[in-house]
Amino acid sequence: MTITTAKWTLDDYYCMIKVGLLEGRHVELLNGEIIEIPPEGPEHAQLSTDAADYLRQLLANQALIRDAKPITIPETNSEPEPDLAIVQPLKKLYLTHHPYPENFFAD
Repeated sequence: MTITTAKWTLDDYYCMIKVGLLEGRHVELLNGEIIEIPPEGPEHAQLSTDAADYLRQLLANQALIRDAKPITIPETNSEPEPDLAIVQPLKKLYLTHHPYPENFFAD
């Protein structure tokens, strides 16, 4: 017997959010699968806060530091919430969608 899991698209995920199906659950869409994320411990929370504060100071107006906010990766049907993301400072754009890979800074 073969077991196949259902894969979800970003549109499926957004519909679930819109109708409240995922209300009160901390989940992320990763490679088409909805994954429950465990709560963050105090040390992890403080260290990621410290890192975000440091990066905001260091990068000033050159970049936007998003902490624990979704990013959208359409090619993989993923919308993870990384601890930190360094993205282009396009605040008005992010009112309509989360940052995409092309909005990230990379060297």
